[in-house]
Amino acid sequence: MTMKKTDLEKNKALKLNNALKLAAADRFGKASAQPKLDRREQRKLDQAQGLVPFACKLEADLVAQLKTRAADHPGGLNGLLDELLKRGLAADAS
Repeated sequence: MTMKKTDLEKNKALKLNNALKLAAADRFGKASAQPKLDRREQRKLDQAQGLVPFACKLEADLVAQLKTRAADHPGGLNGLLDELLKRGLAADAS
């Protein structure tokens, strides 16, 4: 079955549009970034490092202070909390 000229042009446009969308997904180094791990893989890596999830409730002001300090910390929020807790426990023990 032959197609009309307009239908052929529409199909070409759709192919071009899809190709552009796929190419745009690779822009700005997104493809070269580390792949995001799913929860199971991340949990296995954490367990291998000896990390255990620990949830607690804190005041909103304290959380805001922690987040601002964690922005400059190389280990992020987890590293900052680890450091602060170790320091606090060491000072409490002495």
